[in-house]
Amino acid sequence: MRCRKLWKARLLGLWRGWGRPILVVVLVLGSFRSAVADWNDVPTGSMRPTILEGDRILVNKLAYDLKVPFTSWRFAEWGGPERGDIVVCFSPADGRRLVKRVIGLPGDRLEMVENRLIVNGAACGYEPLSVASMEAVIGDAAGDFRWATEALGDAPHPIMITPGQRALRSFDSFTVPEGQYFVMGDNRDQSGDSRVFGFVPRRKIVGRAFGIALSVDPDHYYLPRWKRFFSGLR
Repeated sequence: MRCRKLWKARLLGLWRGWGRPILVVVLVLGSFRSAVADWNDVPTGSMRPTILEGDRILVNKLAYDLKVPFTSWRFAEWGGPERGDIVVCFSPADGRRLVKRVIGLPGDRLEMVENRLIVNGAACGYEPLSVASMEAVIGDAAGDFRWATEALGDAPHPIMITPGQRALRSFDSFTVPEGQYFVMGDNRDQSGDSRVFGFVPRRKIVGRAFGIALSVDPDHYYLPRWKRFFSGLR
């Protein structure tokens, strides 16, 4: 009996000395990541060349609203995603966390013809990018693809096309429903996006990606890509 009481006293001391402070830290950090800011590893190339495999991106979860930590309930909402924003969202098909670019807002009329977008009757502008310019960004594999800048939103961004790849490069005109968003990857021929799983409800968009914290190259022994550290996204 005495031994049992001694163990209880020791465990209580450990809880007060270490357990309780650690639990508080975990809850505070968890709440911060859930409602304020977070970081996400990127395992696939669906957002190439903007985001590469091995990038760890920073996500602003206060970009559009304030949520109750660990839930999707909103205290307040002060805006929605803009056309061209890179967002973190949950797939309406299987709930997986995704990183995609917002192409269509509620009420937008969209059409795509051979990888060229038409938004509300106006064709987006496209300018070709040289292989040499892209090799500086993503390495030797740049020569296997085609590149262009797409004028969507406030700033043009690069997109990637894969010659010979079977892909959905065109779709007929449609209107994005209220409360829904149409998202796509910048790697247009190798992205599972709204062309596959449909519109993304507003409640499934959790924040806006705004930068790259760090980056490693999984094809080269996970060596750091120093030039991508602390770089911005657009």
